[in-house]
Amino acid sequence: MLTITYVTITFNAEATLPFTVDSVLAQDYQAIEHLIIDGASKDNTVKIAEAYKQKSDMRDNGHTVKIISEPDRGIYDAMNKGLRMATGDYVCFLNAGDSLPNGRIVSHIIASLGNIDEQALPAVIYGNTDIVSNERHNLGRRRLSPPEKLTWKSFRNGMLVCHQAFYARTDIAKQFPYDLNYRHSADFDWCIRIMRQAEANQIPFHNTHLILADYLKEGDTTQNHKASLKERFDIMCQYYGKPTTILMHLWFVLRNVTK
Repeated sequence: MLTITYVTITFNAEATLPFTVDSVLAQDYQAIEHLIIDGASKDNTVKIAEAYKQKSDMRDNGHTVKIISEPDRGIYDAMNKGLRMATGDYVCFLNAGDSLPNGRIVSHIIASLGNIDEQALPAVIYGNTDIVSNERHNLGRRRLSPPEKLTWKSFRNGMLVCHQAFYARTDIAKQFPYDLNYRHSADFDWCIRIMRQAEANQIPFHNTHLILADYLKEGDTTQNHKASLKERFDIMCQYYGKPTTILMHLWFVLRNVTK
């Protein structure tokens, strides 16, 4: 049975963490590891996490919950801690406020793989994302949607697969810690590096054709939109070249004006 590791980064997240942990607790799939990496919160975040761990342990549902709370150097430093701790076959970053859309989604992800040989697992499992408000109202599908066939060059068109809907094979992901030079878009860079490595080794990707996450609209990237866009532009120049990146951004502007 494949194990999925979810990593949840928290800091003073008492208002949003319950939605995340409740969605993982509700899963009927047993082989789940949930790592909660807290940045020394001053509110009730850690108490909520500990209560969740106790509830999960009491249910004996096959889930493993681990919590650490200590100062860090920001969200991507915390993600690197989670990445080092992850023991599952796949790792997915589901931050406080983000949630799994229903209690069977992990089972559906695994079922979508079919009778796959565990020695030939895809490098990335991916799908689509819905956006939710702070009040948990569904705001519709994420504007950028995943391509039928994902490649590392797909991200020339932007981050077509949301970070929360990007399940990376852990043995590959561990080779690529998040680059702490980026404050808001290291996830974009991380996904590209993983995909490039996988394609270089001819390891395929798997499209589940499922909605894999409910993404909280007011996350870090949304709150720091301009800084995130600047970092993404620099990342795209690095991997796809400056002329291509400039042309793509002109297309982005035209697309937004004419839609």
